[in-house]
Amino acid sequence: MKPNQRILAWARKEIVDLKPYASAREEFELDKRSMILLDANENPFQNGLNRYPDPLQKNLKKRLAEYKQCTPENIFLSNGSDEFFHQLMLVFCRPAKDQIMILPPTFGMYKVCADINAIQTLEVPLTSNFQLDVEAILAQKKKNTKAIFIPSPNNPTGNCFAKADIKAIIEGFDGLVVVDEAYVEFAEGKSVLPWLGQYDNLVVTQTFSKAQGMAGARLGMAFAHPTLIDLLNKVKAPYNINTMTQEKILQRLDEQGVVTQQVQQLLEEKERVLAELKHIRYIHEIYPSDANFIMIRVDDSQQRYDRLIAEGIVVRNPSKNVNCENTLRITIGLQEENNALLGALRNMDI
Repeated sequence: MKPNQRILAWARKEIVDLKPYASAREEFELDKRSMILLDANENPFQNGLNRYPDPLQKNLKKRLAEYKQCTPENIFLSNGSDEFFHQLMLVFCRPAKDQIMILPPTFGMYKVCADINAIQTLEVPLTSNFQLDVEAILAQKKKNTKAIFIPSPNNPTGNCFAKADIKAIIEGFDGLVVVDEAYVEFAEGKSVLPWLGQYDNLVVTQTFSKAQGMAGARLGMAFAHPTLIDLLNKVKAPYNINTMTQEKILQRLDEQGVVTQQVQQLLEEKERVLAELKHIRYIHEIYPSDANFIMIRVDDSQQRYDRLIAEGIVVRNPSKNVNCENTLRITIGLQEENNALLGALRNMDI
């Protein structure tokens, strides 16, 4: 079966047959003339934001395609990655019939999105050292398992998964494999985005919220086969990415030297923090990290969390997750913020 036929076969028939909403202006998007715009009931007084944004974000996708070395047809932009997860499940999963697979401990929004859409969640835990259990994943998939979600680097543990394991899952699964690379800028050379042309069932998500420093702009990116992107465009809100976000992201793409410098600074700070944490008595384990955060195991995570709160320092307590008992997840901040954290942790060791 051809790639586009496979993707259409996985999708819900009603979505494949859907006639999406289209603005009248889209009919003239290739016309280079200056047009009098009387079609969308907008306020005609110019202020930079009185017109609706480009619904398909053509200029931004062109720049992103050059930066990511793909085509604009491979790109779907969303109001944060969470919107994309919702849209993907809407397109491919029938409520109360289909399921997704997650690999705990993992990012919590995958299950939340599934629950909202009345989609079952099949959980196959990572191994005890937080690696993919490829054999179990492929053995436990079912006929109605439509997508497997793999964050790499993983959240909350921070580690990337072996590319060979990810490839084995992609090749062994007749459905979508979503590799969520929210933190990939901190893990040089570990992106699977170059595989996009090889696998029609691979979906890669990235974001401007982490290394790019644009969390307030809310821009998520998904990269996939053009047929899959076309299906997503059918169900998205017409103007889901606002004008200000598009302009700010275009500006940020001209500032990648700054981003690279900031990433390097954070990685250096991470190494310094890790070296200091090794000397704190009640920290029992420090887990490998390919991200801008680290996970540690302590004697009593709730007690240590509460004492940090009392010092005005907020970290994350992921202890409710599988195999994460008595752990804390700590984001690497600015040097002075990390110094305050280390000072507070040392004072607890008295």
